Amino acid sequence: MKSICFYFQIHQPFRLKTYKFFDIGNDHYYYDDFTNDYIITRIAHRSYLPANEIIKEMITTYGKRFKVAFSISGTALEQLEQYVPEFIDSMKELVNTGCVEFLSETYAHSLSSLSDPEEFALQVKAHDDKIKALFGVTPKVFRNTELIYSDDIATQVMAMGFKGMITDGAKHILGWKSPNYLYSSAAAPKLKLLLKNSKFSDDISFRFSNTQWNEYPLTADKFISWIASLPKDEQIINLFMNYEALGELQSRESGIFEFMKALPRFAFQQAISFITPSEAIGKLKSVGELAVPTPISWADEARDTSAWLGNTLQREAFKKLYSVAERVRLCEDRRLKLDWNYLQASDHFYYMCTKHFNDGNFHSYYSPYETPYMAFTNYMNVLSDFIVRVEEQYPLSIENEELNALLTTIRNQATEIEGLNKEIRMLKNNIIHEEAEEKEAASKDDVKNNIKESKKKITQKRNKSTK
Repeated sequence: MKSICFYFQIHQPFRLKTYKFFDIGNDHYYYDDFTNDYIITRIAHRSYLPANEIIKEMITTYGKRFKVAFSISGTALEQLEQYVPEFIDSMKELVNTGCVEFLSETYAHSLSSLSDPEEFALQVKAHDDKIKALFGVTPKVFRNTELIYSDDIATQVMAMGFKGMITDGAKHILGWKSPNYLYSSAAAPKLKLLLKNSKFSDDISFRFSNTQWNEYPLTADKFISWIASLPKDEQIINLFMNYEALGELQSRESGIFEFMKALPRFAFQQAISFITPSEAIGKLKSVGELAVPTPISWADEARDTSAWLGNTLQREAFKKLYSVAERVRLCEDRRLKLDWNYLQASDHFYYMCTKHFNDGNFHSYYSPYETPYMAFTNYMNVLSDFIVRVEEQYPLSIENEELNALLTTIRNQATEIEGLNKEIRMLKNNIIHEEAEEKEAASKDDVKNNIKESKKKITQKRNKSTK
């Protein structure tokens, strides 16, 4: 039986305000609150909230037979909590149905997996803690920023305890193979891989309302018939897309919501089921291993990381940002750590992309800047001020060797303190146990003394009565 695995991504960065060179050292607040409020509120009311209502209706209609998964970045959750709290309540209702799964990702939707393993692990933990706090569930399957994946990343994800990961079914990796199977990582064979079916996903996300498309209009029965006509042994069709495809990229007027509502009915007629990522990993068998020596992603024809790190501007900004990573992790300044998170969002580097910027493609569509060079200049001004603040905590004059030595000392002290705390807890437990034993022994002695006293009194009474 074939299964459809729906996964929706929700992410919004904290967009930067216009930050000029002369603001460096004078203004430590970097964000365009008005724009952030406007964008997430608009998208939530046009897409996220009505899409949630549609999915809830589908679950009500079909019960446990219809299932979906979500991956929501920490920065998006923060903004939704602040500007659209009703979305959090709506999502909690979906979670309570038992038909919705949350995926893990980096808190800041960052590129840390490509540069800093320690930061990568910390962000994944921070994200999962946020999901647990808000929705009471712990993600079991990992989804990296922009579906970025490589053998090296696979070993890191496996070490974090995940049993599965989703990524793109890039043609240069698959070759003649189909993305419609469960695979495993060549570098970490126990880590199972779910691959995006780009063709079917993009039919919904990008081509649905395109009147120039030769398959327009796309109807639910036509779409399901394409899936049903795939080779019989192809196990799973992974439809991975941005949630804003429902209502934003494809407007309500396009009929996208009616299309979604009709999908399960036609799918069940063709004996096609719906499945979550964790269910797929638990039920299906891997058909083989995939080796991915260099990072892949969902973006562009190349399916690589060039959309974020493909030019000199992007690489310079990326290198500069992560040059202070160890120092930021040492500090206790809450505001500094928040800015560190927000500045890591992959969007800032995406805005600097120079590939076909003026061709009206998505690189320019999503960017708030007129040119990639303006994006770079604004980001580097902000980053310069941020680094000045970091240097106030831990001067850049400290060489990396000294900093590493300091980090080692701090970590050793932390380990020693934890060891001492364990010893203290053990001693306290021993003391409590000994006190309990002493009380029990004293209680037994009291009972024995009472018995002796009672016997003594009885003997005395007997002696008196005998006389």
